[in-house]
Formats: sequence, C-alpha cells, structure tokens
Amino acid sequence: MTRYARRIGLFSGTMAVIGGIIGGGIFRTPAAVAERVGSPPLILAAWVAGGVVALIGAFCFGELGQRRPRAGGGYVYLRETWGPLPAFLYGWALLLVIASGAIAAIAVTFADYALALTGLPARLNLPLAIAAILFVSAVNYLGVRPGAVLQNLFTVLKLAALAALIVIGLAAGLPPAEPSPPGAPVGFGAALVPILFTYGGWQQTNFIAEEMVDPERDLPRALVLGVGTVVVVYLLANLTYLHVLGAGALAASTAPAAEAMRAVLGPAGGTLIAAGIAVSTFGFLNLVILVTPRVFQAMAADGVFFPRLARLHPVHRTPAAAIALQAVWAAVLVLSGSFSQLVDYVAFADWIFFGLTVAGLFVYRSRDRRQGVAVRPGEFRVPGYPWTPAVFVAAAIFVVASSVVANPRNSLIGTGLLGLGVPAYWYWRRCGSGKGTGRPAARETIKG
Repeated sequence: MTRYARRIGLFSGTMAVIGGIIGGGIFRTPAAVAERVGSPPLILAAWVAGGVVALIGAFCFGELGQRRPRAGGGYVYLRETWGPLPAFLYGWALLLVIASGAIAAIAVTFADYALALTGLPARLNLPLAIAAILFVSAVNYLGVRPGAVLQNLFTVLKLAALAALIVIGLAAGLPPAEPSPPGAPVGFGAALVPILFTYGGWQQTNFIAEEMVDPERDLPRALVLGVGTVVVVYLLANLTYLHVLGAGALAASTAPAAEAMRAVLGPAGGTLIAAGIAVSTFGFLNLVILVTPRVFQAMAADGVFFPRLARLHPVHRTPAAAIALQAVWAAVLVLSGSFSQLVDYVAFADWIFFGLTVAGLFVYRSRDRRQGVAVRPGEFRVPGYPWTPAVFVAAAIFVVASSVVANPRNSLIGTGLLGLGVPAYWYWRRCGSGKGTGRPAARETIKG
C-alpha cells in the first residue's frame, strides 16, 4: 500500500502555520477594527485579545495533533469525537466552498496585484488566476517536499514584506497624527470578529500531520511558534498603521497598508505593498492547495467520498486525485465569478467546526478518565484545561452568533449549502464501499 512520506520538519511546519494565517487580511482588516473601537489603546487591546484566542486554539490543536497525528486533521478529530456525519459535513464544506472558494478568491486577488505590478491588461486576471491554481496544484501533485519548499520560500518573503512595512513605518519621522476619536468599548466585541478571522488558518497544518517527521513533538511546537510569531507581527503592523496614519485616518482607510507606505515613501511605497500583497496571497494559495486534499483523501478512505480519492500516487505519495479535483472545482468557481458570495455564505461555518473540534478535547479527556489512560512523560497537553478550551469554544460561539446576526440571509443560505451534505453523506454511505477503516494512509518515513 502506498503511504504518505514523512518529509516535513519543525521549520517547514512552522512556516505552514504562519503561511496559513497571513494572507491578505492584515493589509485590510485593521481599518475595520479601528472604525469599531476608535482609540489606539483599544485597537491594540483588541488585537491582543484576538491573539490570545488564537494561541489558545494553537494549544488545543497541538494536543489534538499529538493525540491523532493523522492526515485530515480536524476531519479525524470530529469523526472520533462527534461522529462521521459532522466530520463529513466539515469536509463537504471545505470542498464545496470554504477551501475551494478561498483558493478562487486568493488566486484572483493575486492576479489583480500581479497584473497591476507588471502593467499587463486587467482582462488577464481570470486566466492568470486559473494558471496560478493549476501551477501550484501541479507542484503539490509532485510531492509534499516541493510544496513545502514553495511554502517556506513565500512565507519568508511575506514576512520580509511585513518586516519592511513595520521597520520603514515605525522609523519614519512624521508630524503628529490627528487627535484620535474617543474609544468605543461597546464596539470591542464587534471588532473581535474580523480580528479572529484574520488570525484564522493555523489549524490547517494539522491536515498534514501524517507527513511530519515527528508530529507528536513538532506539530504542537510548530503551532505555538507559528501563531506566536504572527501575533507579534500583527501587533507591530498595527502599531505601524497607528504611527503613520493615526486612529482616525486608519478607520477611514480602505487600504491602510498601501496608504501608510505611500505616506512614507510616496508612489514607491504603494508599489512595495502591492508586491507584498501579491507574495502573501500566492503563499497562502499554496498553503491551502497543499494541505486541504488530505481531508478529501481521509474521507474517501472512510468510504464516504469518491473511492478514487483514497489512493495516493504510487511515486509522489500525494493525494493526487484529490488535488486534481480541488484544482478543477476552484477553477470553475473562478470562471463562475460566484466565489466571493459563496465564501460570504459559509464563512461562519468554519467557526462552527473550529468550536466543535476544540470541544472534542473534552470528549477525548473524558474517555481517558473512563479508560484509566495516564499521560505519558513528554506528552503535550493544553495548559489551563478545562478553562482554556472553554474560552476558545465561547469565542467560536461568539463569532458564529455575530455573523448570523450581522447577515441572517447569508447564514441561512450557508446553512442550506451545508445541509446539502446530509443527503450526499447518506448516498456515499449507501452506495459507496462504506468499508473505510478510518486509519491513516501512512506510517513511513522517507529521508533524503
């Protein structure tokens, strides 16, 4: 039986965590946060609070990953704690919209910035977006190592772009900004919603746990190191925006990173940020394409998805058919032009599954107590249990509730899209093999 190859070490795992979080959000979201809370202290406090929630999530997924270092990550945890249907609906949502829609949206964003930088006509944006999807999918088809190398390169580049923004912005001698508006503590909770979305993405590294050389040790470390790095970078980026623009101008901005750099460097600053966003979005595109097909492969191995997806490529040891399916569907979404609306419909659903997955820790721990399972020396466990997972679950409930209240129509449509997965699940259970073991496809280390 062809098995996954264990080729991802701590550095590549950490780069995957960072790359899964930093997309384009940090270049835009700070304006929405500033508009909702107003004063600089509250803006920074909101980003600190969001960072704490993200770190708690990293700790929780670190324990989950050490318990079950298997391809598919959250799908596996949901299946083992809440049952096969919630797990299937998670994978269904990833393929239908969450991951594929994100791939389409990110690819189009990358194409827009790349064309602007090169001076090529804007009408090429869709062909370039599809070409980017196909190119990155082909790289990841050829093996986890090429995909990881590409991820490492673009994560380092996006960190360099943000470092340039921070250093240049904070070092600039500028006249005092306009007085900040009074703080609005009542908007603090509302500001946390876009912040938590901007911090999201670290959980995707768990999808490739089975391809890490030493997942029990390195996955928790990669999650905590990666999220911690991003929290520091995001706080410094917001300090830069406040230093250059001030809270009032930041709140009114539609592109705070570009405006901050233009204020310091003139037109060259706008070009620098455009290049940084192009690099950042391309790296994020690679990360999503790299990790998500492992979920579809795990579903197929359980007998609840297309059987062909369960098989790994005999040479490259990748879920080749799942990568191809994802690429084709994402390209269809690009051509349809519907991806942005679809992502809006189901954005809240991602946090439903976040909350359920972390709540699964209570199920695992309860089973351990009933079965008398003791913690082995060196095993990673969430600090502050049970309060820390409870805080994360409460944050997930808050995000979902806020999203529903803010746009009940989108939430209703998104619930309908998720609901389509129920008959699909029963179809595959009835007509498919239904004989998947749920066991990982790999237990082999490949060196070199």
